[in-house]
Amino acid sequence: MNGITANTIRVQRPPQPSALSNALVFGWRAVLKFRHVPEQMFDLVMTPIMFTLLFTFVFGGALAGSPDSYLQYLLPGILVQTVVFNSVYSGMGLSTDLSKGLFERFRSLPIWSLAPFAGLMVGDVLRHTIAGLIILTIGLILGFRPEGGVTGVIGAFVLLVIIGFGVGWIFLVLGLLIRSPMTVMTFGFTLIMPLAFASNIMVRPETMPGWLEAFVVRNPVSHMTTAIRGLMNGTASAPDILLALVAPVVLTVLLAPVTLWLYRRGN
Repeated sequence: MNGITANTIRVQRPPQPSALSNALVFGWRAVLKFRHVPEQMFDLVMTPIMFTLLFTFVFGGALAGSPDSYLQYLLPGILVQTVVFNSVYSGMGLSTDLSKGLFERFRSLPIWSLAPFAGLMVGDVLRHTIAGLIILTIGLILGFRPEGGVTGVIGAFVLLVIIGFGVGWIFLVLGLLIRSPMTVMTFGFTLIMPLAFASNIMVRPETMPGWLEAFVVRNPVSHMTTAIRGLMNGTASAPDILLALVAPVVLTVLLAPVTLWLYRRGN
């Protein structure tokens, strides 16, 4: 026994991982979900592709004179719709993890308490970026040509990520309050779909009845779409971009503290 003790080598305890390191590890967990649950990405991407193909080739001639002309108008809006709809899955993923008791296990680990939560947000950014790139690629194949060039496209994608970050707080709150992922999805789409369709994503507001046009031009989703469309077309103005940022910033300021309080309350 003394010999074993004498030969024991004392090693220094490894340093505790930083908050950033913890967040990136849980972000990688979100990435692995795409590999193990590929149908998740299928659901996220196929719906906007179907909308793009359907509206471009079935309604494009009636709405804009030709499918090619309509695609130039439609595709930036489909990108916004994709990010807004994808945000619902943030709440669903959180609700699923909570219902399985995973977060109770995470809280027992010697890690930054918000690391699992931060990992969800890293996964959201990745999901929005991948889905957006797929939709843009489909659009380029069909004939979409962003006149704003590479700079405009990059600016549009940065704004898309900010939009997804801001809108995502709505569904993270729902995910913390509702422990049924399907209920989160149903409630989320019920909330988002009227805002998405009563906007300028697919149709110009001036073609609508006066009462509906008055709502559409004030709809935050319309402001987001106008800014993304302007960035990709090279016509964006500072007021357009600032209006698009209002809703994400307000949602973050109002709901981020609520979300963190609800999350910490479970500790």
